[in-house]
Amino acid sequence: MPAYNAEATIERTWLDLPRDTVDEVILVDDASRDRTVEIARRLGLTVIQHPENRGYGANQKTCYRAALERGADVVAMIHPDYQYDARLLPLLTGFIDFGACDVVVGSRIRSRGEALAGGMPIWKYLANRALTMVENSVLGQNLGDFHSGFRVYARRVLETVPFEANSDDFVFDSEFLAQAACFGFRIGDVPVPARYFPEASSINFRRSVVYGLGTLRVLAQYLGHRTGVIRSPLFRPKPVG
Repeated sequence: MPAYNAEATIERTWLDLPRDTVDEVILVDDASRDRTVEIARRLGLTVIQHPENRGYGANQKTCYRAALERGADVVAMIHPDYQYDARLLPLLTGFIDFGACDVVVGSRIRSRGEALAGGMPIWKYLANRALTMVENSVLGQNLGDFHSGFRVYARRVLETVPFEANSDDFVFDSEFLAQAACFGFRIGDVPVPARYFPEASSINFRRSVVYGLGTLRVLAQYLGHRTGVIRSPLFRPKPVG
């Protein structure tokens, strides 16, 4: 769980996690200014604190390093903002356990009506649709939602993808899926209803524009790397050992 000021939602998210699916919950706190750490420790979560705010991508880097160090075979990332239905986690991990996928994304957009009824702003829905269509075309995928904060990875993905080279900001997510596609990992998605309410984290319109432009830049780097025009460190596998 990459967390920042999640005191209002972290307990509800944790309570929904199926106990027979989860061995350990690691929460990385990115210098929250509320009671996130206090509540996480009361719940018995493994808590790692950043002394200063480093950004969403940097938070995930710490999450994945910690999970790999603890020997995790399957790693699930879910925002602790109660936006995603954590009860569906066994469905996502099942595709990895049975060898059908290496990466599974929780898709918030099974249909337009359902997404909007759940509270997704219309501008966010349209931007998501446009970006996802372009990403599917460039990366050769067929996902319903490239921008979900509910994802599951097989260990081999995290051992291969050079995520330490990624952005410390929100575009980390776009970089990671582009990397997974570049290295030939099988990416699938599962419909997961999403809730939109004041306490659920969401970037504003300006940050969304920056994120969208960053995603397009990642796709350009991917194309340049695949065609041999450039050699981007984003798409070089981690050195063995």
